[in-house]
Amino acid sequence: MEFRINILGTASALPVPNRYPSAHVLSVRGRLLLIDCGEGCQLRMRQMGISPLRIESVFISHVHGDHIFGFFGLVSTMGLLGRTAPLHVYAPRSFASIVKFAVSNFGEGMKFGIEMHPVRVSAPELIFESRSIEILAFPLRHRIETYGYLVREKEPMYNVRKELIGTDSLTLAEIGALKRGCPVVREDGDVLTLERYAYKPYIPRSYAYCSDTAPFPELAEWVRGVTLLFHESTYTSELGDLAVATNHSTAADAAKCALEAGAGKLLLGHYSSRYKSTEPFLKEARSIFPETFLAKDLDIVELPLVKA
Repeated sequence: MEFRINILGTASALPVPNRYPSAHVLSVRGRLLLIDCGEGCQLRMRQMGISPLRIESVFISHVHGDHIFGFFGLVSTMGLLGRTAPLHVYAPRSFASIVKFAVSNFGEGMKFGIEMHPVRVSAPELIFESRSIEILAFPLRHRIETYGYLVREKEPMYNVRKELIGTDSLTLAEIGALKRGCPVVREDGDVLTLERYAYKPYIPRSYAYCSDTAPFPELAEWVRGVTLLFHESTYTSELGDLAVATNHSTAADAAKCALEAGAGKLLLGHYSSRYKSTEPFLKEARSIFPETFLAKDLDIVELPLVKA
């Protein structure tokens, strides 16, 4: 039951040799999901051993070039590799016309369809779910229409304590109710409580992607309790005025959001090309939120399964 984040790119608008533009591949419960698709995305995927044919869905935060320019080459490569399965794309509405233009001009011979799912929400809203995961979109504050994404496991069913099944003569109906999280009242008045008879096998894991955005108070509430928060940190606080002017965040802004949200860990990224070293971002954020880490191109971040 893997929950893995493959970091393909950590740069902002201008790529640098060791930092490509934004792109993350999530491997969650057997599904491969691509969030943003900056220039060079498919090259990074090759370097990390990720097949483009295994990408089920793409989630685009906003239609700025550093978040979408890799999409068109990636789709072309999928066609050359003989993809037949449809590709699902969740993105702001304006992306659909761009995709249509690209496919009509460069998609000759493509044997798969691109199914567009326009995103337009004003608060967190469910946009995808399977048996084991769900994905919510929520608005961010940037210069154009922009969305963040929260990927989380669904609450697991309860396990019933095996040692009590026989000793207390639990029926199949009682076991089923307990697994669904329902206490049982027997005919004689005895109550089979969840605390005594059942337990959650693990704590659901979650990952929030917040880029690009200026800080705003609602965001912490929307990602409250997230296991791993990825929050853009284009600048350090010495360029805070520039962050405000461009609707971006500083490392301190990201750390404050993580602290207010009660996040498990904070992952920084989307660094301005002005910075040769990313260590100042880490120092600034850790002074506010110690469980901060730097995203680096080609890193793999594992979210381990934790027993409840």
